[in-house]
This record gives sequence, C-alpha cells and structure tokens, in this order.
Amino acid sequence: MSVRLAGRYAKALIDLAVENNSLEQVYQDMLYYQQVCRVSRDFVTVLVSPVINPDKKLKILEKVGGTHVGPLTAAFLSLLVRKGREPEFPEIIDAFTEQYNTIKGIHKVKLTTAVAVGEGVEAILKEKIQKDLSLDKVEFEAAVNGNLIGGFTLEFDGKMVDASVARDLADIRRQFTQNVFVSKIFKQ
Repeated sequence: MSVRLAGRYAKALIDLAVENNSLEQVYQDMLYYQQVCRVSRDFVTVLVSPVINPDKKLKILEKVGGTHVGPLTAAFLSLLVRKGREPEFPEIIDAFTEQYNTIKGIHKVKLTTAVAVGEGVEAILKEKIQKDLSLDKVEFEAAVNGNLIGGFTLEFDGKMVDASVARDLADIRRQFTQNVFVSKIFKQ
C-alpha cells in the first residue's frame, strides 16, 4: 500500500472519529496497536500473511484489542479485513498518528545521542525548543545510538540537524578523498 492510500484510510477514520466525538478514544486505540506492532513481529506477520484466513485475522485483531479498543476502531478493523487491507494496518496507524498530531498542533522532536542523557537535560532541551520555535505542544523522544560516537542528531518536522562526531569524521574523510593535493601525495 502506498503512503498516500494509508493516509486516505487514516483521514477517513479521523473524520469518522471527529463526527462521532471519539477522536481521543480512537487515538488511544491506535497508540495501543502501534505499540503491539512494535513489540510483536508475530502480530505484524499475521497481518501480512496471505495464508491466514481473513476471519482468523479479524479474530486475532479483536483478541489483541480486547477491552482496550473502542467500538469505532473495532468496526474500522473489520472494514480493513473485509477490504483485504489489514497488511497495511501498521502504515495506517502511522498515518493516523501523524494526522492527529497535525490536528492537535503537536510537534514530534527526537533527540538521538551517543550516550543516554539525563531527564534534566531532556527537560531543558524540550523547554528551549518550545520557547525558541514558539510551539505549544512538543512530544519529545530521546534515543541512544552509539554509532554517533559523540554529539547528537535532532529530528523535527521532517528536518534533521546532525551534530554528531560520526558525521564530522565522514565529512573529513570526504574532504581528504576529494582533495586534489592529498590524492597527489598518496600517488608518490
């Protein structure tokens, strides 16, 4: 499924949820299923499997949802399975949460560092970002990636600031390989 089609399904669900005054409930349902998709590869594998009967998939979705999922989300999942779109459910969830954040004015910010930073540093960064960019609502996420070596990357609204040591080293390597004088030195 294309991102565009996932966006259409998400938009339809958002519109229906708004119409039924259950946007927050459906959003919580989507967050629940998003977490299930992240922690269970088996769940996602079941959704994409052409071997598993659609009725069986719907029963699995209902079982996993249990009491966590509202009636609107359950009806939407039933529709997805009837239309054969259940393999795209993870992409629809992502599109739904992006559209929800846009509606609510929530900006996602992700800080990735080489080593974990303390909660105090996270709070200071979140406050600074909110203040400097005049944002009301910021959803802040911190991650650790040792491959950065040092420094950080900051992702925000589809943009990324890369102030990592790994990037600096890659830039230096590229400068040396493209430098005419250095290449002549190594030829001798």
